[in-house]
Amino acid sequence: MIEEPGIVVAVDDDGIWVATQRKTTCGSCSAKAVCGQGLLNSLSADKKPHTVKVRSDLQLREGDQVVLAISQQSLVRSAFLVYMLPLFLMFAAALTVDALNASEPWIIFAAGLGFLAGAVCVRLYSNRYLDDAAMQPVVVKAQIALRPALDV
Repeated sequence: MIEEPGIVVAVDDDGIWVATQRKTTCGSCSAKAVCGQGLLNSLSADKKPHTVKVRSDLQLREGDQVVLAISQQSLVRSAFLVYMLPLFLMFAAALTVDALNASEPWIIFAAGLGFLAGAVCVRLYSNRYLDDAAMQPVVVKAQIALRPALDV
């Protein structure tokens, strides 16, 4: 399981919204001052927290700290699908048209269509399995925020 800490920012009838902060490995690297990746990360405007909707039976409130987890197998399978399927279909289409002895512009056009077909397949797959329980993060730990017992 891959775990990520977060804070509950909203509670709905069917789940909770958890804000997580994207981390990079550049923060602990000694070469970040001279590294191109460290420079790009420092210039990145994506420093705001990301919110994720999580189904949970726990009685959580805003401000509670939680740890979310997702299975490594589903994460690797999804990443492979998202990155490799469009590339595979792009190369397959280009090689198929090349085997037909077509000119180079047609090969490039077929490669583009293959890539788009792969992207559409990924979109259809993700819409179909969006609510699959195996693909959803789960709350594995919760730390309830301290609240006063009495309002004075």
